[in-house]
Amino acid sequence: MPAFFVTGTDTEVGKTTMSAGLLHGARRAGLSTAAAKPVASGCEPGPDGLRNADALALLGECSLALRYEEVNPLALAPAIAPHLAAREAGVELSVAALAGPVRRILARHADFTLVEGAGGWRVPLGGRETLADLAVALGLPVILVVGVRLGCINHALLSAEAILRDGLPLAGWVANLVDPATARLEDNLATLAERLPAPCLGQVPHLADPTPAAVAAHLRRP
Repeated sequence: MPAFFVTGTDTEVGKTTMSAGLLHGARRAGLSTAAAKPVASGCEPGPDGLRNADALALLGECSLALRYEEVNPLALAPAIAPHLAAREAGVELSVAALAGPVRRILARHADFTLVEGAGGWRVPLGGRETLADLAVALGLPVILVVGVRLGCINHALLSAEAILRDGLPLAGWVANLVDPATARLEDNLATLAERLPAPCLGQVPHLADPTPAAVAAHLRRP
């Protein structure tokens, strides 16, 4: 039952787009799929309650019959850091509160499951906890999405160091070209490949329409 925690070098680096692509590729290969987005801010109200676009994208690539609330158990309206959004909503944001719903997803025993974080590795939860503590509690290997742009090498290496220091394996990394004007692109990608202690799972170019199918064409599963 391969399951992975997906984190990024920063916010807005394409974690959900890459996760949806990985899930789509797994489904296309005949595997059952499931996903979780334990906490999501920036949710929009609708007839069924608050909904997050990223969580909906992940749900759309799940072959198991999952309800939205199972995939995204904590939905918050303000488009700000999750710990601040939870504070404004008067909601507890802790590893204990998030781990239970994720474990129930893992217990469905899909062939391929992704748990997507929010922002980068050290995004705060309540108290002194971070989303990294959730990944550690779940004991999942990590996939790092690198938003390729100026400064990404430093962000990627620091993120990888933190993941390994926290005791989790880095299963692989994905290069997502978020800035098509990145200077010395090939040199930057080569440096990442040389220095990151994990295999590259794919290099995704800047796509005009980054559908899960289009992204999946550039990725392989860990």
